[in-house]
Amino acid sequence: MQKKQKYHYALNKSLYPIGMPMIGEGVAMLACLVPALHYDDGTVLGIAGAGLATLVVGLVLMLTGKKRMSRVEPTNTRFSYVTVALVWVMLTFFGTFPFLFTGSVASFTDAFFESMSGLTSTGATIYSDVEKLPPSVLLWRSVSQWIGGFGIILLVLAVVPTLHINKHSLYTAEASGADNSGKTTTTMKSMLRQMLSIYVSLTLFFIVALSFSGMTLWEAVNLTFTNISTGGFSIYSDSIARFTPVQQYLLSTSMFLGGVNFALLYNFFTFRWSRIKKKLDQFTFYLALTVVPLLFVAMALHLEGGLAWHEAVRNAIVQTVSVLTTTGSVVADTNLWWTPVLLLFLILSFCGGMAGSTSGGIKIMRVLILFRNVRYMLVNRLHPHAYNPVRLNGKPVSEEMINNVMVIFFVYCATMFIALLALLVCGVEATEALGAVFGCITSYGPGLGACGGFGSYAAFPMVAKWICSLLMLLGRLECLTILILFLPGFWRK
Repeated sequence: MQKKQKYHYALNKSLYPIGMPMIGEGVAMLACLVPALHYDDGTVLGIAGAGLATLVVGLVLMLTGKKRMSRVEPTNTRFSYVTVALVWVMLTFFGTFPFLFTGSVASFTDAFFESMSGLTSTGATIYSDVEKLPPSVLLWRSVSQWIGGFGIILLVLAVVPTLHINKHSLYTAEASGADNSGKTTTTMKSMLRQMLSIYVSLTLFFIVALSFSGMTLWEAVNLTFTNISTGGFSIYSDSIARFTPVQQYLLSTSMFLGGVNFALLYNFFTFRWSRIKKKLDQFTFYLALTVVPLLFVAMALHLEGGLAWHEAVRNAIVQTVSVLTTTGSVVADTNLWWTPVLLLFLILSFCGGMAGSTSGGIKIMRVLILFRNVRYMLVNRLHPHAYNPVRLNGKPVSEEMINNVMVIFFVYCATMFIALLALLVCGVEATEALGAVFGCITSYGPGLGACGGFGSYAAFPMVAKWICSLLMLLGRLECLTILILFLPGFWRK
């Protein structure tokens, strides 16, 4: 009886944090009525129904949960993991409504896949020709990526103030082992507000900049939403290939900044140079992983692909930045590029951007720690009695952090291997299965073969789409947040 009462308490406690983000999602859906009315695309009732249904359910959950808050026991770290998982699953489920209510998808599986891809800022799509979609649905795809791009901040700001949840435990539940060295203040709430202000400011800046570059306001809004969030959805079937070089450079700049630690950006824009100097290790490595590969790609496109130097350099810059930041915007049909370049792209997408950014992947910070730990092991074998610890930003990295990085790296690799086998069993061709695993778990989106370049996941079997959807969620929550729920000890007292 006592055990059942505990689960009842946990359920009541979960209602409020689920309801709050759902209200925001419902409002975002209703905002898509603007293009529905402006373009008269025939989706007004569908979008209004989706938004109102999400909004009403969110309000009911929030009010019910708030009413019972005083009767609920104080929560612990385990509740934070459950909360984060439930919020993402519920937001994804209700995110299918605009696709289903407007008749834009053939099945619930396709709608769930597209919704998960949007909210996890993955960029994988089941649409082979997005230009046939109504403008309201196109805007919803873009808005969902913008919301999901910084889901950590939005979630924490929404649910922390009224719950007995440790702020740092909820943040860690969504960003397993994320770098907390980027904090700009002593309070989590202030840090999140500062990072969110940078996110919104950059969004407004690039909307204006792209508008001045010759884009329509419709194009500027949608592409800014999907590129600053490192999501990669586009309103065109050829992604960003049709735009001018200036516009592509602006978009690649937004991707690059989306992959930078937002606390570091806040210090930069507020001229706090002393704090920047102490935290340049991760950014320097991020910059090196951008410049060196793009030089290799540029030479490959010129020598192997036959492109003129100026075109090879432009394509290399835009595509390399897109891959490293796991954005997924495509400047050309990469399936036609040299195979070693495609292999390099898989590795870069696995690395991802900086911790504390909107990008996916395992994160640059962890890759840097892995490299330095290898160096430490080699030096230690050569000089067993020397003291030469793994350092980050000039400070020794704790054994706990190194172990955390090693575990996450192993879990990522093991998950990818199991998912690859599962997709092969489902009948997916080997090259496409490999590309899909990398594309979904790293949040890059495009894979190889039919799902790479300007392609889509439309031809994947239904089971394979569900596997890819799970990979997107695992990648967005960095695996451990979901996998920890399956431990028997997690549910014991």
